[in-house]
Amino acid sequence: MAEAYQEEAATEERGDDYGLDRPADLRRTLRRLRASVSNQRLRLWLVLLSVVCYTFFAIAAPMYSATVVDLMWGQIKEARAAGESWTVSWHSGGRELCLLLGLYVAAGLFYFVQSFLMASFAERLSFRLRGEIARKLQRLPLAFYDRRQPGEVLSRVTNDLDKMAEAFQTGALKLMTSLGLIAGSLAMMLRLSPWLTLVFVFFMGLSLLATRVVAARTLRSALRRQECVSRVTSLAEEFYTGRRVIRAFNREAESSAEMHRATRSLAEAAQRADFLVFAINPAVRFINRAGQIGIAVGGCVLMLHGRLSVGAFQAFFQFVHQAGEPLTELSYMLNAMQSSLASLERVYALLDEEEMSPDAQTPAAEAASLPRARGEVRFCGVRFGYTPGSLLMRDINFSVKPGQKVAVVGSTGAGKTTLINLLMRFYELDGGCILLDGVPTTSMSRRRLREQFGMVLQDTWLFDGTIAENIAYGRPDATREQIAAAARAARVDFYVHTMPQGYETRLCNDGELLSVGQRQLLTIARVFLCDPALLILDEATSSVDTRTELEISRAMRRLMKGRTSFVIAHRLSTIVDADLILMMRDGDIIEQGTHDELLRAGGAYAELYNSQFT
Repeated sequence: MAEAYQEEAATEERGDDYGLDRPADLRRTLRRLRASVSNQRLRLWLVLLSVVCYTFFAIAAPMYSATVVDLMWGQIKEARAAGESWTVSWHSGGRELCLLLGLYVAAGLFYFVQSFLMASFAERLSFRLRGEIARKLQRLPLAFYDRRQPGEVLSRVTNDLDKMAEAFQTGALKLMTSLGLIAGSLAMMLRLSPWLTLVFVFFMGLSLLATRVVAARTLRSALRRQECVSRVTSLAEEFYTGRRVIRAFNREAESSAEMHRATRSLAEAAQRADFLVFAINPAVRFINRAGQIGIAVGGCVLMLHGRLSVGAFQAFFQFVHQAGEPLTELSYMLNAMQSSLASLERVYALLDEEEMSPDAQTPAAEAASLPRARGEVRFCGVRFGYTPGSLLMRDINFSVKPGQKVAVVGSTGAGKTTLINLLMRFYELDGGCILLDGVPTTSMSRRRLREQFGMVLQDTWLFDGTIAENIAYGRPDATREQIAAAARAARVDFYVHTMPQGYETRLCNDGELLSVGQRQLLTIARVFLCDPALLILDEATSSVDTRTELEISRAMRRLMKGRTSFVIAHRLSTIVDADLILMMRDGDIIEQGTHDELLRAGGAYAELYNSQFT
């Protein structure tokens, strides 16, 4: 029993929210769980059948052992009285021993079957939910990700599902078998000796009381320890990533002192938590041993008075072990299941998140009716806000002819990126419409719409794969010649050939082998390869040097020729040749026109331009 408490306390120390992490709506979660396991009902029935059979044999074996021991004890006494030696034969105990062995083997067999079935049940459930989450994440709007930290979403996919699977594999199975063993063992103990059963219940009550009192304090200490661990981890990551800044400002001593304070707090919290975990074991063990001594003394008295046989006495001790361990673990298992259901509830909450509105038609149906876009774009009375009732854009109107270059300028937070997000239909409009070649973008599938655009963002993104695979991300079927041609157009082919394996060089950790400028060039090559009808450039040359910027600009001019292009720019020198410049402020377009027209107007654009070149 003490060992079971140690396992419980260790679980608390791992921060499993013992006793606190409970589902808000248990009935609804159970109904959803029932639907999720609808394809495994036969497996569940087999698990329950195996549990029943295991419990039966686990209870029958100690009870039958009383008969076997009494039979052999009687034969030993008779042989001793007759002055003969006693040996085990098939007719003098051998048959009964084989039957007893068969009962234990049957119990072990059914325990193996139920464990195997329950493990596969939990993993199948986890696999099904992971698949549903993977599909759900593709249907969620970008607004969902804007409202949440990446770790929160990842926690649903990993921690919560792992916690649920582990609890069902171990906790649920232990809970079912423990309830059966406790009920059956207590019934057999009452049948063998009601008085000894009362002694067992009394000392078990003391043990459970001591466990619960210390468990509450252990939980608080464990939570404090987890907070200190998080603090130390956070500081270590912060100081590691910011080591250049720390040294540049001569803050090594202060950083070291702060880390020492955090580690000292962690040591104190860990010391208290470890003391509570390991100090209770001797106390619980003492109570258990005192109970066993009380049962042993009481059993001897009953045997002396002929009210209890030797076989019944040893069987009683087997039942004490079978009921004692599950009783000690029962509270832990109940809380583990509650915590598991709370994790499952959070998974279901993710699956219930509002999805993007369905497309008007499928990409396959559009492919025949919508050819490659010419590039005519119109914003007609567009209204949009990230939160209901709070509009960022109130009345956006402008027109772009095919092949024109459109520059979007303004201060940080003016709404430049939001404008592009609406064009790509990353967010849905609150009013008005956006037309592509005279067709509302809401009547097109998102896939078909986005096939018309090529995007180069300020923040590069490279996945774990070869350079060739990264360039061909938008066209996986591209040949090596086409990939190399796109790299040459983006002025990155030379850098690729300096890599150890050329285009087969594997990138990891977002391409840490490359400089920031080289990573940007790879993303530009990715767009070259896709050959889109329209371009979106969000400060595409902001991370490269002046010479590379000039090369990219020449390549971009060739790429933009005959294509409608939207350019978000902070350096106004790069967009003086734009056919249309949109000056934005607080989500609205306050000026629009060519560079010369806006300079002559002497408004906000002229003020911004002059501030950069004064």
